Amino acid sequence: MSKGITKKEENFSDWYHDIIKEADLAEHAETKGSMIIRPHGYAIWEKFQNILNKKIKESGAKNVYFPMFIPESYLSKEKEHVEGFSPELAVVTHAGGKKLDEPLVVRPTSETIINKAFSKWINSWRDLPYMINQWANVVRWEMRPRLFLRTTEFLWQEGHTAHKNEKEAEEETLKILKEVYQKFIQEYMALPVFTGLKSKSEKFAGALRTYTIEGMMQDGKALQMGTSHNLGQNFAKAFDITYSNENNENQYVWQTSWGVSTRLIGGLIMAHSDNKGLVLPPKISPIDVVIIPIWKDEANKDKVLKKANDIKDSLSSFEVEFDDRKNGSVGSKFYEWEKKGIPVRIEIGENEIEKGKVVLVRRDNGDKLEVEFGKVKGILKKTLSDIQSKLFSKAKKFNENHIYQTSNYREFKDLVKKGFVYADWCGDEACEASIKDETKATIRCIPLEDNKPISGKCIKCGKEAKNKVIFAKSY
Repeated sequence: MSKGITKKEENFSDWYHDIIKEADLAEHAETKGSMIIRPHGYAIWEKFQNILNKKIKESGAKNVYFPMFIPESYLSKEKEHVEGFSPELAVVTHAGGKKLDEPLVVRPTSETIINKAFSKWINSWRDLPYMINQWANVVRWEMRPRLFLRTTEFLWQEGHTAHKNEKEAEEETLKILKEVYQKFIQEYMALPVFTGLKSKSEKFAGALRTYTIEGMMQDGKALQMGTSHNLGQNFAKAFDITYSNENNENQYVWQTSWGVSTRLIGGLIMAHSDNKGLVLPPKISPIDVVIIPIWKDEANKDKVLKKANDIKDSLSSFEVEFDDRKNGSVGSKFYEWEKKGIPVRIEIGENEIEKGKVVLVRRDNGDKLEVEFGKVKGILKKTLSDIQSKLFSKAKKFNENHIYQTSNYREFKDLVKKGFVYADWCGDEACEASIKDETKATIRCIPLEDNKPISGKCIKCGKEAKNKVIFAKSY
């Protein structure tokens, strides 16, 4: 185990930050609450971007870019929205050496400025659906920052769509949630997730309904990994976004917005990593395999490097890192790539050349396999697929072992310290708030399926329950 990494069993928070440091993912910036994403961390984000960008475009959205400075008056147009974001806003009052006539808000999200544009761009039913997406940075003043999880400035994508009616808006909201976000997290990040509806107190400020994707981390806590909002007509009415329908009648549009952020990297770390460092599912790792040539003296160096390069050339369909650095021991190279979570390491030295085999080492479980030179490509492909599958299965098993169900509030308070708890809820925000005050647990979601009450009685007040919900402590 790395001397620089705290055991997760001893202190999960320290372990998390040690992983980030040892894997060279990110570090705190001079401005409080901000972070610097280092090359390896940003390469992972780029991988996320490339995959998601393709999926988002396939859904019908086109990429745009809007200014990061938003007139303060725009936010005040939607009352619930401005109240929800007010404590987190960063506001520019002076620029160009003088006080501004109107303060500018540094983008916390773009609903307002995009809707201002929608009011000009959308006129007819023929313009609908109108679907855009942008990759951008946002600023929300964070008092308790944690790298990737909560920072003052972070990176994300935000989709915004406008539709003719509520049915189409609801379909889009759920399509993005399930077909884009859920599939990406499960198929690429190898992390099973829970989807559902947010309670009224937890929904996005200004939304009609908010749907969420919740992941379970290795300490049993929940991480909100993505949200998709049915905005209804709230913003349409605030910004007068109307269209003329087929009968030449003026109608307000129905809207959605949805997004995921660099928080996904935090979830990736907490869901899969171990006490040796980062563990990356192959489908989202920027490097599939690192090849490390090993030579004992200069006399054999050229022979080893030639064969190692031959192996590299045979793996042109993979993302390969070739580590032939002269500085540092072989052991330190193994250790470095292990901490960075690269799925597979290939070792080749004089002994391997004599045998006609390389040594293939898996990051997920440390297994070593001798592979004949001519079979490396095929075995590597199978190994990467197996690692991806095994990581998902491992995370799924962890989830299953940390999901509980109870109708007893005393038992609930103990169980929610360990993982996710299914329990009945009456729908009263006062009960929800009381549970949060007493246990620090919140309603993560009302499941989309199988949300009928267990016992029929609210876990807190004993009144008739409306739904079975998922409670958990969260990040």
